[in-house]
Amino acid sequence: MKVIIVGCGRVGSTLAAQLCAGGHEVCVVDREPRSRRLIPAGFTGQFHAGNGYSRDVLAAAGIMHADAFVAVTSGDNSNIVAARVAREFYRVPAVIARIYDPRRAEIYRDLGIPTVASVRWTVERIHQMLAHRDLAAEQTFGSGETLLVRGVPPTWLTGRPLAELEVDGEVRVVEVTRGGRSRIPTLATPAQSGDLVTFAVASRALSRLRAVLDRELGT
Repeated sequence: MKVIIVGCGRVGSTLAAQLCAGGHEVCVVDREPRSRRLIPAGFTGQFHAGNGYSRDVLAAAGIMHADAFVAVTSGDNSNIVAARVAREFYRVPAVIARIYDPRRAEIYRDLGIPTVASVRWTVERIHQMLAHRDLAAEQTFGSGETLLVRGVPPTWLTGRPLAELEVDGEVRVVEVTRGGRSRIPTLATPAQSGDLVTFAVASRALSRLRAVLDRELGT
């Protein structure tokens, strides 16, 4: 996965090091060239000094081939502008922005841009969102411990109760959209081809849910 991170403060530099260590191609962009020193030793990605929403800078960073874009500068306005450029002009598949003012979260949501708050779990939360970007986050609760995510049930579940996807204390099926209409399923509601299911899931259980959705029958 190729990831562009705009903002090389504590969050951006830490996230860049984690993603790079995980084998991802990472490019960090920051206005201040000296910010490069914040990235931990061993970082093998790229660093570009410049404005995070400058098209010239983004082009040099390789945004045309980016799979994900993360805006984590120290300013909400810079983050929203950079995120919108990445999403609306370059059509980057996964765009995430950091916010300081939680009242702006709804603005980002209306633009289809997931957000993370300026709290201690920011790096972990962004890393989860990138790792599980096939599970679209609809909402978070508390400090991100519980999420609402949407996903497509596996083909092996067709005709079987959606409740088979539940894990006590970790995953609950709370809604299913079928044929363009939403419903709250019962314990016996069977899965059908084309369903889009909303789950309430503990953030620590995202990997478990993804494994269940990806599992083939008999494995």
